[in-house]
Amino acid sequence: MKLLVHIHPDDNVAVAPQAIAAGTRDGGLDFADIPAGHKAALRPIAAGEPVIKYGFPIGLATADIAPGEHVHVHNVRTGLAEDTELKYEGSRSSIPAAGEVPVFMGYRRPDGRAATRNEIWIVNTVACVNVPSQRIADLAAREFVTPGGAIDGIHAFTHPYGCSQLGDDLGHTRKILAGLVRHPNAAAVLILGLGCENNTLKSFLAEAGTLDPQRVKFFNAQEVLDEIEHGLEAIRELVAYASQFKREPIPASELVLGMKCGGSDGFSGITANPLVGRISERLSSWGGTAILTEVPEMFGAEAPLFSRCDSEQTFDEALGMVNEFKEYFRRHGEAVHENPSPGNKDGGITTLEEKSLGCIQKGGRAPVKQVVGYGESAKQGLGGLCLVEAPGNDGVSCTALAAAGAHEILFTTGRGTPLGVPVPTLKIASNHSLAERKPGWIDFDAGRLLDPEASADQVADDLMSLILEVASGKEAKNERNGFREITIWKQGVTL
Repeated sequence: MKLLVHIHPDDNVAVAPQAIAAGTRDGGLDFADIPAGHKAALRPIAAGEPVIKYGFPIGLATADIAPGEHVHVHNVRTGLAEDTELKYEGSRSSIPAAGEVPVFMGYRRPDGRAATRNEIWIVNTVACVNVPSQRIADLAAREFVTPGGAIDGIHAFTHPYGCSQLGDDLGHTRKILAGLVRHPNAAAVLILGLGCENNTLKSFLAEAGTLDPQRVKFFNAQEVLDEIEHGLEAIRELVAYASQFKREPIPASELVLGMKCGGSDGFSGITANPLVGRISERLSSWGGTAILTEVPEMFGAEAPLFSRCDSEQTFDEALGMVNEFKEYFRRHGEAVHENPSPGNKDGGITTLEEKSLGCIQKGGRAPVKQVVGYGESAKQGLGGLCLVEAPGNDGVSCTALAAAGAHEILFTTGRGTPLGVPVPTLKIASNHSLAERKPGWIDFDAGRLLDPEASADQVADDLMSLILEVASGKEAKNERNGFREITIWKQGVTL
């Protein structure tokens, strides 16, 4: 294994794929102690000079740094600006042709959309009926879900909201839940209300839009004698409707994949995220859609990401989303650079700029075609990258990706997490150690890319094969473990 991984020719730092002991000499460098995943200086960096990684500044040196010295929080600070000022100069997107479009075995919905699961989802308008919702799901799953049967699963997605909320918070709850109701992986949906909540059935149904009464049933628990039995009767009708759908060949160009990183380390931007970026490029070249979110983890990486916007309008929408998010931080008295997390820093990430530049690798070189708000669905047929408004928090952002229509989420991680949301959430490890330590969580080992003999194209082929297998019915680890939940973005007052 190489002593250092030099990412871009303009970089003045490189990453140690394994720990380097003080006193080690290599290539004319005398090294200090460098933990695995952390950075070493390649040449002298003067105090105040930019530290360059991925070909872009990740911060400013706070002291003179000698070649071979450890470069981290003790000698680097953020250089992030309060607002982002950029000018549209045309799209610089360039992706290679990816060849013949493969197929997966999915479901075709009456509105023409593709699906990768044939499930029944229970969506409750308010936390007060969380337990009845889960009880209905558990009883119905025992009755109707069998190996090889027509129904892939019956799941309730409970949450703590829907009442005592005002303004944007109530709007966020409605939008996310409505996005789940519209998701094609839900062959049928039961909406369960209480009857006195702020998120009334009437207002929620209006948010969800036109709904097929065969596909969606709803009622308020206060208005029936026994909400469990009433719910089970509704599920029986929904099972009869959903059982008509059978798997059939569907082009991979109809896939919508969410791209997410969490618990990142110093390898994430070298292995797992660029690997997912290759998938974004392939998908885009076929006409499929990749979704990126985590807006605070675009801070400091706007220039390379937004340079791929397909129009000035898309560029303006993307820039507006970032600057509005920075204003959200300021309204709450928080610094816009209040990131990375302690775990990120332990793994070798020093500043938000570094984290962001690694984060956007998940989009590869694919063009940015659309920008949508929190809880909104990605538009069909545009292909390329869709940027979704949401914070970086794993649960909130993954839920937003699902609500936006992602069939699967490719979740890269250097530290590991068992998190899962309503759609398959594939965990892609950035390093061998994690993949070996947590095989019950990890679906794919991108640490293979640290092997000098590894073929990036072959590793991408292997990941694409797994994505298509999961789209065709193979369980992701989060599904096998029963890890499915939603998290809704809360900003304001609770009454």
